[in-house]
Amino acid sequence: MELQVTNSPFNQEQVELLNRLIPTLNSGQKTWLSGYLTAIQGISAVAAGAGAAQNVQAETISAVSVPPVSREVTVLYGSQTGNSSGLSKKLAKKLEEQGLQVTLSAMGDFKPNGLKKIENLLIIVSTHGEGEPPDNAIPLHEFLNSKRAPKLDGLKYSVLALGDTSYEFFCQTGKDFDQRLQELGGTAIVPRVDCDVDFDEAAAEWMNDVLASLSSTPATAGTVSSEAVVAAVSSGESEYNRTNPFKAEVLENLNLNGRGSDRETRHIELSLEGSNLDYEPGDSLGVFPENHPRLVDELIAAMDWNADERVTVNKSGEQVSVREALLRYFEITAVTKPVVEQLAKLSPGSGLTNLLANDAEFRKVMNSCDLLDLVQDYSLRGIPAAEFVAGLRKIPARLYSIASSSKSFPDEVHLTVRTVRYEARGRERYGVCSVHLAERVEAGDSLPIYIQHNPNFKLPENPDAPIIMIGPGTGVAPFRSFLGEREETGAEGKTWLFYGDQHFLTDFLYQTEWQRWLKDGVLTKMDVAFSRDTEQKVYVQHRMLENSKELYQWLQEGAVIYVCGDEKKMAHDVHNALATILEQEGGLTSEQASEYLTRLQQEKRYQRDVY
Repeated sequence: MELQVTNSPFNQEQVELLNRLIPTLNSGQKTWLSGYLTAIQGISAVAAGAGAAQNVQAETISAVSVPPVSREVTVLYGSQTGNSSGLSKKLAKKLEEQGLQVTLSAMGDFKPNGLKKIENLLIIVSTHGEGEPPDNAIPLHEFLNSKRAPKLDGLKYSVLALGDTSYEFFCQTGKDFDQRLQELGGTAIVPRVDCDVDFDEAAAEWMNDVLASLSSTPATAGTVSSEAVVAAVSSGESEYNRTNPFKAEVLENLNLNGRGSDRETRHIELSLEGSNLDYEPGDSLGVFPENHPRLVDELIAAMDWNADERVTVNKSGEQVSVREALLRYFEITAVTKPVVEQLAKLSPGSGLTNLLANDAEFRKVMNSCDLLDLVQDYSLRGIPAAEFVAGLRKIPARLYSIASSSKSFPDEVHLTVRTVRYEARGRERYGVCSVHLAERVEAGDSLPIYIQHNPNFKLPENPDAPIIMIGPGTGVAPFRSFLGEREETGAEGKTWLFYGDQHFLTDFLYQTEWQRWLKDGVLTKMDVAFSRDTEQKVYVQHRMLENSKELYQWLQEGAVIYVCGDEKKMAHDVHNALATILEQEGGLTSEQASEYLTRLQQEKRYQRDVY
């Protein structure tokens, strides 16, 4: 709403100046200006009251300024895949450029008792799994929600939350921190921002608001661009990143499962030649997939669109056919709240508004339907193609644990991908990326990729440290990378691999490589669990418990534990098995075992890459 002479106490010239200025201010600058005007008003009132007795002059008032903002800032990040870590480092650098004293720390390395001493706190945190904090954020998250949490009346804070709108508990961890800090007495200097998978612009805007709020001179506060945000979480010196992926040539695409297996696992080798991309064991590869042509054609038919109609696919105005847009640019397999909200506006009589108002029903739709289901169930035919696709989310990259060591395979990167196929509501469904790789990618083709560094899943710096690797199924991928690296570097530390799948004969991924490493001593010990080969199902956690005495001894010798694979069940079962071993072999209580595992995580001796 614009100011007018008739609805404000300002004259025409002042109204014109304010109407030009106010729209250019970001929220941080508005907050600062509000505080400045409040302070000036208070100072003027004091001066006016004392004017008769002390003859306070206007020059004295004008010389008084707002009390300076504290120059100390603490930046804490909770990160599972490395995005929060990269963003925090970028933010810390910009704050330091403004002369602020910055303490930057992973949440897992931060002592919660120090919260009471902090005046300015900035949190960047992702949400993991079903609304859970990432591993290195768990201790602080639990502390703040315990009775030990202190009052934080003097705290000024802000939260940047990273998430994915295709999950039910979108940005839940960031919301948790924001709500709890407020309950403890903290004051938000900039409102929390919740980011989807394309977080660049939202994160840049939040950073700029924070910089303006903490600067004593907002007009000269440094700015952060979305390009700088991308660079902060991208790979090394390469020009290629999530927004500018490298077209990697496919060198090999093999099915690792034997004949008769009901599983299909692809081993894919890609060339990085000419990319200047680098990676370390534990990092991930982002792959941009294409949607299944059959689903695209069925959606076009259901909407009665012309497949050749041109639609806009990005902010630069690039136009492609509807079919091309749905195949390569937009996500059509996930139902997210922003997409449904946009479609509800385009089709007000469809019933989507009622769906959005019913949380339980919406969760059911989000967890089981794709866009074709939504179109058919809510009779959305008739929405113009251009308007429909304008509300869709870009296809997000799929992250896969890298299964190779760059020292073993220079200028190459390898993946281990299990193909997902299932039937629902009488229609075959496909894992977008896994089926793309399995059915429509051959040697000689190219894939858009980028490197996602993961500082939270790394080999120990000490090459003599023992390592215990637990990775059933495709969770074994990073451990092929670990052992390849240790072989090339000549590391002397003991290595122990727990591996599991369904059948020994058909599902033993990379069997010959493990056997060679065992023979050469690169792999010290290996325990396997093939759950369908015995009458009673046996999993990796059962093998761990069978070897509890030796596993505990390795821990006493300083072993680092790595877990990769399914977060919902396997990772929880493995965690419980570790706690049981500590209780049985170490004589610890349940609470002591839990504290022991938390300490291992803080010491980076218990690392997880789970999904």
